[in-house]
Amino acid sequence: MITLIYLPINPDFYFYNNVLIFLISFISNTFSAISGGGAGLIQLPALILFGLPYYQALATHKVATVALGLGGSIRNFKHLTNDIYVLWQILFFGTPGVVLGASIVEFISEQYLYLILGFFSIILAIYSFCKPSLGLNSTKYIIKSQLNLKLKFIIPIFFIGILNGSISSGTGLLVTILLIKIFKMDFLRAVSLTFFTVGIFWNAIGAFSLSRIGYIPTNLLVILILGSFTGGYFGAHLSNLKGNKLIKSTFTIVCLLVGVSLLVKSIGSLL
Repeated sequence: MITLIYLPINPDFYFYNNVLIFLISFISNTFSAISGGGAGLIQLPALILFGLPYYQALATHKVATVALGLGGSIRNFKHLTNDIYVLWQILFFGTPGVVLGASIVEFISEQYLYLILGFFSIILAIYSFCKPSLGLNSTKYIIKSQLNLKLKFIIPIFFIGILNGSISSGTGLLVTILLIKIFKMDFLRAVSLTFFTVGIFWNAIGAFSLSRIGYIPTNLLVILILGSFTGGYFGAHLSNLKGNKLIKSTFTIVCLLVGVSLLVKSIGSLL
């Protein structure tokens, strides 16, 4: 059960704090809605700076990013109709990983996970930059064998789920690029699917699992939900207007920023 508390804020700064929290949430989730992930690059550290312990900040961030998934999915819902099979594969095989990741987050060393995911994110940025046509066009994928699907998609999606449940940051980017590579989707289709599966279901399950560790402050959460939902919808709207080139460029930049941020965080904690 998710436990909510009210976190007192100095009345003199209440309005300005709320505006600042909303802007942080709106901007980070707008970029996340365009690229398919990376909201935690700004939003999660901001919550920690506001005084929340890591696990409490992570749970609060995950609840808020459900609103991001809803905002983006409402705008991009039409792009999901042809990918129901893939949608169920993500939920069925990735969700156990999310639950596992949220269950073991207290017992694992976060800095090593940051290090691994940081390297992966930078590699994705370089790969996307060096492949000009990546994700710009969508083609129909034919499943040749279930074994091929398991090796190339189901196993990676399970491990991405573990990362999502434990450290959150950047896992939507991994799901997006996996969908592009395995199912030959363009960025708009892949990001739309990531919103619906990772943004709504994975993050909701992760938030529920993490809520046993700490309380979620309601006054911060309400502002974060508003910023996440509006940012998600606005980012998805921009994606539809500008198309795959904008999404690809934003994806590459966000991957690079997420990667550098995670590496700095990892190296800093190891020193």
